[in-house]
Amino acid sequence: MRMKDWDINLKIRLAGETAFNVIFWTFFPFLSIYFANSFGKGWTGILLILSQTLSVFANLMGGYCADRFGRKRMMIIAAFGQSIGYGIFAFAASPLIAMPILGFVGFSLASMSGSLYWPASQAMVADVVKEEHRSGVFAIFYTATNVSVVIGPLLGSITYKDNPYIVLAAASVFCLILSMTMSRTLHETLPEQLAERHRLAAGEPWYRFLAAQLRDYKIIAADRVFLLFILAGVLLSQTFMQLDLLFPVFMEETVKLTTIFSYGDWNLQLTGKQLFGLIVSENGLFVALFTVVVTKWMLAYRDRYVFIGGSVFYALGIIMFGHMSTFWGFTFAIAVFTLAELMSAGPQQAFVSRLAPEHMRGQYFAAGSLRYTLGRTLAPLSIPISSWIGFSWTFILLGGIALLSAVLYNMMFNRYDRQAA
Repeated sequence: MRMKDWDINLKIRLAGETAFNVIFWTFFPFLSIYFANSFGKGWTGILLILSQTLSVFANLMGGYCADRFGRKRMMIIAAFGQSIGYGIFAFAASPLIAMPILGFVGFSLASMSGSLYWPASQAMVADVVKEEHRSGVFAIFYTATNVSVVIGPLLGSITYKDNPYIVLAAASVFCLILSMTMSRTLHETLPEQLAERHRLAAGEPWYRFLAAQLRDYKIIAADRVFLLFILAGVLLSQTFMQLDLLFPVFMEETVKLTTIFSYGDWNLQLTGKQLFGLIVSENGLFVALFTVVVTKWMLAYRDRYVFIGGSVFYALGIIMFGHMSTFWGFTFAIAVFTLAELMSAGPQQAFVSRLAPEHMRGQYFAAGSLRYTLGRTLAPLSIPISSWIGFSWTFILLGGIALLSAVLYNMMFNRYDRQAA
């Protein structure tokens, strides 16, 4: 499906979300360092777990609200909530205030708002794109995000350390602009029959809606294929979410100064924090260059082999990463890590859209994104664990968890094939 044939909603979102993501990735990779320096590694892990636990509930509510109130409305509300959250964070990080705990409150609000945004945005893609084209559309959105990952960390390594509040304030302003733009230009994509069903129930008291929501999620939980998909995804997320959690702390503490290039008496050297920004940008560059190619390549294989293969490459990549100390070693490790990422991106979102009934599409995407919200709730544990058992064993443990996800994916496809037979 060519981009010129896309629904106008998707074109507007692609431009707006890409611009925001450039700003977001300017500061996001460095937040674990900011919080670790402010609260210590132990408290940082606990606070990030608390923040992401709240995001889990926001995510589930976002899926229900996307099906109840519409995709457009929830995306506008979520973008506005992110604007407020980042505004609070910027205020707290300014030199006049310097209140890390208030900054954490702002970050948590922005994270919860992002969790509200996600199910509605994914359901909107499924609403306006035919099934056979969805994997490619999801892949393009994923590529655009990673173009931002190329630019953002490089800008962040230059600007964020000295001016964090300015970058955060820019994120707040842009989220406000994005919210206003979506309000004026997007059209609602909620299927009419689903909207009609909710209109008929509009006079019911609020607790009936809550009961209906719990009933719908109970139905989702009874889908054993989908449940295994979520569990495997939560385990797998313990690897790729370390890119902005354990990786920066590991590189700052273990790489004091490393040489990138040398010529005669001239050396290009970077600190661990600067090297981390470069490695994250490499990850984004690899994704931007190869997402569409790898996605098409993966179409030649059954989903079973793609999912399991992604888990195996994630395990290999993260174990390699934990045993590197030079720029070229980290580059090789992140290349393997990125291959795993590219194998998983488009096919997994398309798999959710295949499983989801039309009238529960938003809730299925919300439940499916529990792979990320639950995963991000658990992932910060790696930071205090690294203090207890060391970085090397922590990376090996994460690799073992990724291999366990491969086992669950195999069990999932065994059940899926039996149901399809």
